[in-house]
Order: sequence, then C-alpha cells, then structure tokens
Amino acid sequence: MAFATCVHSTALTHTLVPFLHRGPPLGHSTFCRLYRFNSPGFFTLSSNSFKHLVPPVFAQARRSFSSMAKEEAVASPAELQFEGRLEIVQYPDPVLRAKNKRINTFDESLKKLVDVMFDVMYRTDGIGLSAPQVGINVQLMVFNSVGERDEGEEIVLVNPRISRYSRKIVPYNEGCLSFPGIYADVERPDSLKVDAQDITGARFEVNLTGLPARVFQHEYDHLQGILFFDRMSDEVLETIRTELQGLEKKYEMRTGKPSPEKIDARRRSKKAVGFGKS
Repeated sequence: MAFATCVHSTALTHTLVPFLHRGPPLGHSTFCRLYRFNSPGFFTLSSNSFKHLVPPVFAQARRSFSSMAKEEAVASPAELQFEGRLEIVQYPDPVLRAKNKRINTFDESLKKLVDVMFDVMYRTDGIGLSAPQVGINVQLMVFNSVGERDEGEEIVLVNPRISRYSRKIVPYNEGCLSFPGIYADVERPDSLKVDAQDITGARFEVNLTGLPARVFQHEYDHLQGILFFDRMSDEVLETIRTELQGLEKKYEMRTGKPSPEKIDARRRSKKAVGFGKS
C-alpha cells in the first residue's frame, strides 16, 4: 500500500510482544506503508528518518481469539506449497478476487511461504504484503515497517479478523503493489481491534489506530477479495479510470484472454460497504 501524504498516527497503549515477529526484539518502529513512494513534497514513509517524524506505535497482543461467525474453507497442507518464483499479481488477475482459505496447518510449508513473501516484499520495495498478491489464496499477511532486510521487525498475521472498529472515518491517499503507479483517496475507520494468529498458531488480539490501522485494513481487504478502488467514490474512481483500463488491456495482451472484470462495467455507487467486522 502506498501513501502520498503523511499523517500522525496516535500511539497505541501497549507494547507488541515478541511472538508476533521473526526479527530482532520489537522497538519503536511503525507500520508505515506498503509501497515506497518518493516525490517532491511527500514523505518516504518506510525510511528510517520517518521514525522520527511520527510518534512510536505500540500494540499489545493478548492470548484470546473471537469465535468465527461462520464456517470457512480451510487450506490443505498442499495449498501452502508452491514451486518457482513468486511474483506480484496485478489487477485484474482473478486470483485477487478469489476466496482465501483459512490456515490451520502451521508447519515448514507455512514458514517457507512467509520467508518467500518477505523476499518478494523486499524485492518490490514494500513493507507489507498479502498472500493473494503473490497468487496464494490463503489468509496471510506480512509486515516490516522499515522495509529493509535485516532491519526492523518482521511481523506475521495469520487468519486475521477485525472484531471492532471506530466510527471515525478518515480519507487517505492510497496505492497498491497490484496497481502500480495508481494512487487515490480511500475512506477507512481510524482505529480497530484485530484478532489473529502468529506463524506458530498462537492466538492474540491487537489494537491499531491511525496509520497502522490504515495499512492493516488495506491488506485485510485483499484477504476478503476487496480491492482499494472498490471503496472509492464515483468521483475519486473517475480520476484513475484510465489507469485501470490500461491494466485491463495489459492483462489481455499478456494472457490473450479477455479481462475478467472491466472498470467500465462497475455500477455507479457500487462501493464496498462495511469494514470487515466478523
């Protein structure tokens, strides 16, 4: 996810405990953005210097987990396995709309997938990534707020759910690795509570607010088959329509198949509703 402007994120109340990450002990880092964006007048949100511009972000993980509202498909161990090089999946590839299965197997295949997702994230100059964005339809996302290998903390969220979100809705300029070069305003809740599991299967809850909440919600939408333009108003969508049409044509030229979806076929005011509470 890319951000073209910078806002202060209010600090969370507690410290994230170590079982959420793969890297060094957690410190005063922030979830900043999911795609590097440098332009005159804009902040580079994953740079080390940014940590001095925004108050430190903390969160507390608690060992409890919300019961699921409905039965979900579960990924088999084989569905966590892959061969070859994983690449970023771009719109309008249908894998971005496919159902993402719940993970119940916490084994070496999951660890390998997490490792490769971090590799792809670093290679594409990002700080976060969801599994469907590399063609694996499971409920998994990864973060590193610094965005540099061997720096910061590598955080893994498996089977995340939003259990509560605030009524305060704020706009923010977003982008996405699956939509290269496209940025537009999206409205989302300013804070939320998340239930998830880590790479070992341990369950926890975490409260996010401000910028970290924004970043999480963008990736969480990917796990629900929701793309960031689904949440845009007609007026905002119109500003990126040409770019979306370009990606559709690029897909058709690359695959020799018709685009699985057309932005021109989108019904007016057909925005995604709700913010993932389950």
